[in-house]
Amino acid sequence: MATKERQGEILGAAAGLAGVVAVEAGPELGEHDPVRARGYWEQVWLRFKRDKVAIASGIFIIFLVLVAAFGGPIAQHFVGHSANDIFLGYGGTNASLLPVGPWTKVNSLSGTGHDIFVLGASDSLGRDEFLRLLYGARVSLEVAVVSTVGVMSIGTILGAMAGYFRGWVDTLISQVIQITMAFPALILIIALAATVGDRLDGVTFGIFGRGVVTLILVFTVFGWFYPARVIRAQVFSLREKEFIEAARMIGAGDARIIRSHILPHLVAPIVVFSTLIVAGYILAEAGLSFLGVGIKLPTASWGNLLAEGPKYYQQDPWLMVWPGLAVLLTTLSFNLLGDGLRDAFDPRSSH
Repeated sequence: MATKERQGEILGAAAGLAGVVAVEAGPELGEHDPVRARGYWEQVWLRFKRDKVAIASGIFIIFLVLVAAFGGPIAQHFVGHSANDIFLGYGGTNASLLPVGPWTKVNSLSGTGHDIFVLGASDSLGRDEFLRLLYGARVSLEVAVVSTVGVMSIGTILGAMAGYFRGWVDTLISQVIQITMAFPALILIIALAATVGDRLDGVTFGIFGRGVVTLILVFTVFGWFYPARVIRAQVFSLREKEFIEAARMIGAGDARIIRSHILPHLVAPIVVFSTLIVAGYILAEAGLSFLGVGIKLPTASWGNLLAEGPKYYQQDPWLMVWPGLAVLLTTLSFNLLGDGLRDAFDPRSSH
């Protein structure tokens, strides 16, 4: 102990405080656990998981997708009938031809036993509200998700081309964007529904419901301009960065620069805007189906279920609540997820 104090005094006079610390710490000075560098995506995940609301929204969306994919067939197996089966005269309606309420036992269409209407009947034909709500989730998500993939694909490609090449390419694409923005899409949808709507609704490709392909085409053709403008502005800024100039100097072509250097930096806005656009298209499908120009009966969707509800608002107001609540929770979850992703990708946006 005396020797260490003596060394401290000598070094303290010669080397100052640093020498004293070195003697006291001994060989352990400077030893510490290695610090592991965090990658970009790991930092995004760490920021995202701190947002409990966004996490809850993501879990709800995953649950909703599972319900839309498998909930209808599973529920149909247990209740003993399909979503389009008509129970008029089998107990699905009362003596006044009004839909029955929740947890009603109805006569089976086979004539043996009883089936259960968990949420009651949806209309005067006595169809099952619960099953139609589940199958309506599938239809609404098909329209919203596939349309979002279409508009983001077209918008990303054209926006990246306009922002990168500029000149006459940018002028041409910008003019097409202006024309698309000014086109009255709602009038076109109504005109299609009144003329060739039945024939277009029959195009299902064997996997979609009636009318789904029609809405997907209309939403895709007239919805790509907004993401195109956003991507164009992003690429305008990216093409002037130093790493793009370095790629040009080593001889990289335009296609390689866009593919390997521009598009990876567009992942964040593409993901964020996709969640917000899905929410918008769920509302758009519900609104058009409510007006009778979207998904038409007997195919179930949240929009035409909402259209049936007001007819019985005095006798059974729950028929408006169930599809309205489904639309509300779904769009809110996608919007909150989009906000959480935006803050995770760009922490400056939350300040």
